[in-house]
Amino acid sequence: MNRVHLMILWHMHQPQYRDPSSGRYVLPWTRLHALKDYWGMVRVLEEFPRVHATFNVVPSLGAQLEEYASGQFNEPWFEVAFRPTRDLTPDDKCEILVRAFQLNYDHLLARWPRFIELHQWVHAQGQQRAAQSLGERDWRDLQVLSQLAWMDEEYLASDPVVSRLSRKGSDFTEQDKQDLRAKQIELLGRVLPEYRHAASTGQIEISATPFYHPILPLLCDSDIARVSNPGTPLPVPAFRHPEDAREQLVRARRYHERVFGRVPDGLWPSEGSVSEQALSIAAELGFKWFATDEGVLGHTLRVGFGRDGAGVPSNAEKLYSPLRVRVGGREMVGFFRDHYLSDLVGFVYSRMDARAAAEDLHNRIRAIGDRVQTGRPLTISLILDGENAWEYYAGNGREFLRQFYRRVENDPDIRALTASEAVAAAGEIPKNNGIFPASWINANFDVWIGSGEDVLAWDHLRRARDFYTQQAGYAAKGFPRAPNPEQLAKAYEALLGAEGSDWCWWYGPEHSSANDAEFDAFYRKLLTEVYLALGSEAPDVLAEPIKRQPELALVLAPSAYLNVKVDGRESTYFEWMGAGLYSADRRNSSMHGRLLLLHELRYGFDEKRFHIRADVFSEALCELRDAEFRITIRADQELRVVVHLEEGRVSGYLVESRDLCLLGPDEVVKVACDKILEVSVAKEMFILGDRKSISLGVAIWEGGLPVDLLPAEGLLEIQLGEEHFAWAVK
Repeated sequence: MNRVHLMILWHMHQPQYRDPSSGRYVLPWTRLHALKDYWGMVRVLEEFPRVHATFNVVPSLGAQLEEYASGQFNEPWFEVAFRPTRDLTPDDKCEILVRAFQLNYDHLLARWPRFIELHQWVHAQGQQRAAQSLGERDWRDLQVLSQLAWMDEEYLASDPVVSRLSRKGSDFTEQDKQDLRAKQIELLGRVLPEYRHAASTGQIEISATPFYHPILPLLCDSDIARVSNPGTPLPVPAFRHPEDAREQLVRARRYHERVFGRVPDGLWPSEGSVSEQALSIAAELGFKWFATDEGVLGHTLRVGFGRDGAGVPSNAEKLYSPLRVRVGGREMVGFFRDHYLSDLVGFVYSRMDARAAAEDLHNRIRAIGDRVQTGRPLTISLILDGENAWEYYAGNGREFLRQFYRRVENDPDIRALTASEAVAAAGEIPKNNGIFPASWINANFDVWIGSGEDVLAWDHLRRARDFYTQQAGYAAKGFPRAPNPEQLAKAYEALLGAEGSDWCWWYGPEHSSANDAEFDAFYRKLLTEVYLALGSEAPDVLAEPIKRQPELALVLAPSAYLNVKVDGRESTYFEWMGAGLYSADRRNSSMHGRLLLLHELRYGFDEKRFHIRADVFSEALCELRDAEFRITIRADQELRVVVHLEEGRVSGYLVESRDLCLLGPDEVVKVACDKILEVSVAKEMFILGDRKSISLGVAIWEGGLPVDLLPAEGLLEIQLGEEHFAWAVK
């Protein structure tokens, strides 16, 4: 049998969830995976000292872990989960019912009969009725169990606090809750030291990803996506900022040196995405090796890796060897993921008994060593996500890993090496000029730039980047009122965060989750922060969702012409009768734990004016401080009415279109806000041309940031013509 060098790379990554303006973590997944996966994945490996592996830590993840470890973090779900039950507000209870059950039912939730009981009750009652019917004991148990479910297997088995609460299983006290809260903060502080310790022994190597996990080739030149898919939609003009790609890598190296004591030798480029330009920058900065998928290698060498019945690929001698790639006058060594074996771990073995799965994987690796004869060691690269797969395994996959590691450690023909060790042990490594530009998913970039939503997201990013470039140029030339260095630094940080791959992962048809709307909102907030940091107003379009997910709403077309008195009140019952209606079902909806503000939108026409009414939840209107309504009406030109509020009352308004800006133009636009917002716009303000419809949207902005939008999925299309009780069309 040929000796096998097994290069295992576990990729550890969560998006940057920390809001740059508030410091608040908008989603809890970094904390929860830190408790369930990040520490335990290294810890279990230490039981098998002859098994070496590579762990890739994304710097933006590491920075979040550092803040969590300090105990000085602002995460709403953490605060709600451990809040005294008697102090829970209706919003808190809504948040609990949204978050508590976002986990694997069979392997995490179903450990505890009481958790099953609560889940079944909420499912049967529905969230609204459950929020009213659950008692203090129910809420307290739900709070504690939702946190216990994310604890590492070793903690559940042996930590004094966690194991005691796990065995108790129900009827938790407020003291139990606070004990678990303190324990979580303690355990969050263990994660990064565990990595530093394992790296200091040489058992693991820690590699890096560009700081905010961007798709480097697309940052360098978004048109590169056409190489792997000539028909893919692309933004026009292209996004081309190789200087940002360089900065993402520079920051990654700087971060690793500070946290782990040395600069990384290895690079797992985000999503295995490579191009000659991106790798050239990485090589210039000092990275020595990179890793990606076999599909990239196949296109680079123009060979295929079709498997036989045993899973052994054709052209195996090429797949199971590092490749020295020459780019930009420099060289890097590439590792190429065995897609078949890695996907067995990620998606198949979770459905098997742990012992049988580990034996199958070990036997497949031995079969490759037996059948592929090259006269030199084979390098098999097993590369996959180090966190998300395990909740689909019994016992969080720990028994599978132990069974597999034990077999590898005891096999004299297999050496599990770090990536750098595998380079040193490979002997003479074949060379190649250049690399095919692609990612590890389908050997293209379609997930991140292959749909209309993706293109729109890139357009928003490019405009924000262009605005930053313009303002930085003004500052460099000493223009008056140009942003200062602190403003530029804050804006650039938000830009780099928006360049991360995670946002476009959720756009388009490929992926979806319960948090799609939150990912979308956070991406747009990062871009909004660019403008605000530079002392400018963000474009209205950033209030409009990119991910088009129609919300549950009652939609009625107008059934009569209107006669409206603009006074901010429903003057008579008949005033808005016959208006068009968009009424969203939002009482049970939340965004980052906060009730949405806008409730209903009404509209209609008389002979000379277009009337708009927006209803805000009464408890929300009085809370708005530095707020404004932005009403967008699109015909042949876009018209915007901006209504400024102070203490829930109108303090001023303006009307903007392409050619004018009117302050308080009472004749052409009338505005009032008391119990409701009423706006009336004269017909002469519209340029209709041959249009058969206009579009309408109402947004609330607060502190320069978009807070809410109705309709949530974009603008409402309103048909013109007398048959629609609207103005006649040509």
